[in-house]
Amino acid sequence: MVNIGNDWDGFLAPEFKKDYYLRLREFLKKEYFSTRVYPPMGDIFNALRYTPYSDVRAVILGQDPYHGPGQAHGLCFSVRRGVEPPPSLKNIFKELNDEYGMPYPPSGELTGWAKQGVLLLNTTLTVREGCPQSHKGQGWEILTDKIISLLNDRSTPIVFMLWGGNARAKKALITSPRHLVLECAHPSPLSAYNGFFGCGHFKKANDFLIAHGQAPIDWSHTADD
Repeated sequence: MVNIGNDWDGFLAPEFKKDYYLRLREFLKKEYFSTRVYPPMGDIFNALRYTPYSDVRAVILGQDPYHGPGQAHGLCFSVRRGVEPPPSLKNIFKELNDEYGMPYPPSGELTGWAKQGVLLLNTTLTVREGCPQSHKGQGWEILTDKIISLLNDRSTPIVFMLWGGNARAKKALITSPRHLVLECAHPSPLSAYNGFFGCGHFKKANDFLIAHGQAPIDWSHTADD
């Protein structure tokens, strides 16, 4: 069964025994055996591995992983060093530049955010090569709903940044008034000009954290040197 290696194991162990997850697991076995699926199997739960439950201060919700070769590694919007940042990630860096004057990072790897308590979670955690949303409706959404509900139960205020329709559909799960929910269009080139650019989410998130006695996120620290 899944071993994340931190406090998420205790919270999610019951989920990994449920029928929906066992069906999802069988589906994934067939997919990984018969076609090319991203991210690599060992990277599927990297968002949870990098950001323990008790450390989460902000959540960025994506849609599903990048579906091109070598891109996805289990953190939404992030790519490994040496991989050209996809258009959505370039638009994220553009928004950061507009908000903070932050120079474009040397790589598209966002592990530095994850280690600061930013959970970089997709609503669906796997995808078939070249086929966006090809694993939608197979059970991942039930698990990610549970993750969001568990975070909603946290007593420490969290910022939820919901980008795009799939992410915004999770808003109904965030019922505690102690948290901040920020919504806008997806940073994809198809929708970024419909509300992502100019959203101010990165500054709004930090203002909220500071107002609640927490350290701000250093958005310029995208990855360790």
